Amino acid sequence: MVNSCLHLELGLVEYGEAFRFQKALASARQENRIPDLFITLEHPPVLTLGRRANRANLLVSEELLSREGVALHQSTRGGDITYHGPGQLVGYPILSLRPLRLGAADYVHGLERVIIDVLGEMGLEGRQDPDYIGVWVGDEKVAAIGVAVSGGVTIHGFALNVNSNLDHFRLINPCGITDKGVTSLTRLLKRSITVEEIRPIVTRSFARLFGMEMVPISLAELGALGVDF
Repeated sequence: MVNSCLHLELGLVEYGEAFRFQKALASARQENRIPDLFITLEHPPVLTLGRRANRANLLVSEELLSREGVALHQSTRGGDITYHGPGQLVGYPILSLRPLRLGAADYVHGLERVIIDVLGEMGLEGRQDPDYIGVWVGDEKVAAIGVAVSGGVTIHGFALNVNSNLDHFRLINPCGITDKGVTSLTRLLKRSITVEEIRPIVTRSFARLFGMEMVPISLAELGALGVDF
């Protein structure tokens, strides 16, 4: 059986606002007031600290971050520290895992396979790493994944470097990893790739691998469903 999943396309959204939005939607999903939902967006420059983050992996002072225009947020997702910014496609699935018959680990590996599938469509060979969550091309990470599950419903998700400012990753040990690099689709393909070019490919891959039919929805239509955000 194919499940319906709403798809909400947003532009540049501040991290804290997106987090509040996700929590409201997750609550609505737990109460079965909305179906599954897949949000795609970008963030202004921000570093986020996961639940197990070691602040030693932040390599600069908060004063320098302020001068660089990079925000810093604590997050409830798993993992260590990571970077989000323009040119990076962020996906936040709000899914009820029980109907999908998925555990948290299966779900995370499913997100990895979504990105690997997208890379394959772009002519790139992505891979999972036995030691680290995320998606890699060679020894360089192209997508980070960090999720949280509450009441059987997911929040947070993945971040795919499309045309990201890779210099900002030098502010941190990305995901606490010091012996591997970070890359982007633009660098790997040696041509400019945009988020808008990649978004429909990611959405199709997500729908295919999770067995879903994507239904576009606007913010106004979502608000009409009674979600308070």
